[in-house]
This record gives sequence, C-alpha cells and structure tokens, in this order.
Amino acid sequence: MMIAGMVKSSLVDYPGMVSCVLFTPGCNFDCFYCHNRSILEGTHEVLSTGYVESFLRRRAGLLDGVVISGGEPTLQPGLIPFIRKIKKSGYKIKLDTNGSSPPTVKQILDNGLCDYFAVDYKAPPAKYEEICGSGAGAGTVKETIQLLVDAGVDFEVRTTVIPQLGKEDLISMSRELPVVPKYVLNRYRLPENYKECDSSRIMEKPYSQEEIKSFSELIKEYQPNTVC
Repeated sequence: MMIAGMVKSSLVDYPGMVSCVLFTPGCNFDCFYCHNRSILEGTHEVLSTGYVESFLRRRAGLLDGVVISGGEPTLQPGLIPFIRKIKKSGYKIKLDTNGSSPPTVKQILDNGLCDYFAVDYKAPPAKYEEICGSGAGAGTVKETIQLLVDAGVDFEVRTTVIPQLGKEDLISMSRELPVVPKYVLNRYRLPENYKECDSSRIMEKPYSQEEIKSFSELIKEYQPNTVC
C-alpha cells in the first residue's frame, strides 16, 4: 500500500465526520482538470505505512473517519489489508474512487470494509475518453454504481461540472444511472498544475454557482437526491 500524501484533519471530506485523508499515487485515468496531478506524475513524496498507521493509532478517538482517496486507490494491491487494519482501530472508512474497478469494490463490499463511498461519474459515455484520457470508459463506472445501489450502502456520485459539459450532457448522465442516494454537482475550479496542451480547455469560462443550481433542478427529475 503506497500513500503519497495525508491531510491530518478535515471537516469536509467525509460527511458528518472529522477525518484524516490519505492519498494514494497513480491513476488509470488522466482527467485534464485533475487537481492531484503531482501524484499521477510521480513528483510526490511517499509516506511509509508504518508512519501513517502510527499516526492513526495515536489519533484514535479524536478522529471519526479515514478517507482513502487518490489518484485511484483501487489500483493499490495492498488496499484491502490496509483498510482492514485501520478499521480495527475503530475508524469509519470512506473510499473515493473513479469507479473503474468493480471487482475491487465488490470485494470491499463483500467484506463489509467501507462505511461510505464516493464515485466520480465524469462524463457521458461518448465523452469519457475525451475528458478522462485514453482507455477511460463509463461502463465500469456504471457497473460500480450499480453494485453500490444493489448493496444498499451509503454512497454518493459526484460530477464536476466542467465547461465542456452542457445541460444536455448532465441530463443524459443523470438519466443513464440508477437513482442514487446522493448526486453531487461540484463547481469546476482551475487546477494549479496541468498539461500545456490542455491550457485552452482549462481556461474555458466556468459555470457560475447559480447556473449549476439551475442544472441541479433540471436533473432532479431523474436524480431526486441531487445537491450542489
């Protein structure tokens, strides 16, 4: 299990919890607007699991939960044993994933290891490679979301409303998913680091919060639990 960064205390990453956030390196997607590009490109430091586990033991009772984010955590071969170990300390576990590994998510579900999931649904299927890089696809993401729905666990689906997504895209995305417990529309923020070849896309004018709110009202017909 590799850990590329840690936020020792957060009030916003796990709903209703004071949490520690752990970032794993590497991702099988290459979203042009990624805010964690350093841990995709290898320009990050690696924290030892011993250091992280020691920190979590000391903070047991002071923190409520641990968020495992990335990068893409399901790429880590040691993910499940690591979750099992820190869960024994009494932490609630939240997993952030791009949804590309349904078998890993199923294994986590079968073992009851996570208390909350967040899955990023980034684009309509026809635009997935354009936005998330070569080889990225919506099929496995939708399969992961269906697994979570069928399991009846707590989770949310998140879409960052980048300028390249229009109203019809968002309606289409909301219609092609099963009804989820929470569908979050996030406002696009300019990343600090990005590829020069993506600069024109990065600099497109973002939607205002008022526009995003209007989108959320439109898609509530298909996803009644939409928030922004």
